[in-house]
Parts: sequence; structure tokens; C-alpha cells
Amino acid sequence: MATPGYEAARRMIASLTREEQLRLLGEIASQQVSEPGSPASVMDLCGLGREIWKDMDAQQYVSRERASWNG
Repeated sequence: MATPGYEAARRMIASLTREEQLRLLGEIASQQVSEPGSPASVMDLCGLGREIWKDMDAQQYVSRERASWNG
């Protein structure tokens, strides 16, 4: 039997768009369950925030940032 928290989460997920549901599914699937007390790895951060950079051209970004340094 599902818990009330599970059912509430299921209803909230159902209200998301398909794209949001797929994004959430990907994030859940990529989570690694570590043993209590085990050290975290910097590799756990791999891919975090990739959607922010998806459509960004790296050279354009760097050029824009460098231009902003000059005031």
C-alpha cells in the first residue's frame, strides 16, 4: 500500500508537463544511493545542471564573459 507522501508526490508529478516528468525521471535515475557514513565523491556532480548549458555555444559564452570584464 502506498504512503500518503507517495500518493501526493504521484499527483504532483502527474501535473507536470511531459518534458518536466522526463527531466525528473532522469534526475531520479541518476541519483546514487550511498552507504551512510561513506564519503561523497565529486563525481556525483557529473552532469549536474547540463540543461542550463544545452543550447549555449561555449566560445560565445567565454567571449561575452571576457567582454564584461572591461566594463
